[in-house]
Amino acid sequence: MTFFLLLGALLPQVTLTAYVNVGIVNGTEAKAHSRPYMVSVQRNKQHMCGGFLVSEQFVITAAHCFKDFKMTVVVGAHDHRHGSDHIAVKFFHIHPGYDSKALINDIMILQLNGTTKNRKNAKPISIPNKEQDIKAKSKCSVAGWGATTSNGSGTDRLMEVDVTVIDTKACQKKWNERSSRIVCALSPGGFCQGDSGGPLVCNGTAVGVVSFYEKNNCDKPTRPNVYTKISSFLPWIKAIIV
Repeated sequence: MTFFLLLGALLPQVTLTAYVNVGIVNGTEAKAHSRPYMVSVQRNKQHMCGGFLVSEQFVITAAHCFKDFKMTVVVGAHDHRHGSDHIAVKFFHIHPGYDSKALINDIMILQLNGTTKNRKNAKPISIPNKEQDIKAKSKCSVAGWGATTSNGSGTDRLMEVDVTVIDTKACQKKWNERSSRIVCALSPGGFCQGDSGGPLVCNGTAVGVVSFYEKNNCDKPTRPNVYTKISSFLPWIKAIIV
């Protein structure tokens, strides 16, 4: 079901401890086109958020990345400034349970006005086929074009970093978070401003969507980075991506 919300309800309410629209810290530049599923979500040709192809016509990103109906995506780019494949978004499928204040169910599906079939360096990534927890201490990765330091500017070329998943209950306690539909990771590296909507990738599968982090503290966070757990939303995802 396509769920259109008013702009005021879509813009996340930033708290004193959490910040959204989040870049890669302590990472390295990714090998060009090694992550062909990555997309840059843009408005007026300016990067806003990350996202990732899950089919030739659908992108998953964060619900709080919604700005307006003029958003486009760039596919197949390593340097998002030079991405010529701007594709308009046909429909915005925002999860009906999305809470912009608590950032619960922070997931959105973009239905593209076209297909990525035969487009250079653009290839979907798999998502889980059943609901499952990601084991603590799992080694995963995250990538994006966001800031590399707290309050820094975004990068033009795709950056990546390895992260370690931590126990969900421990994460909930750190954030006073009641939702179990999250995955958390904490390491010397992580995300920052500009990477919202990008995928947490474990063993070649996208298992999470970049959601929020500790405000003004990308460099040495005391709280884990939080991702929306994709496997918790499979019935909704499958109803849209048919």
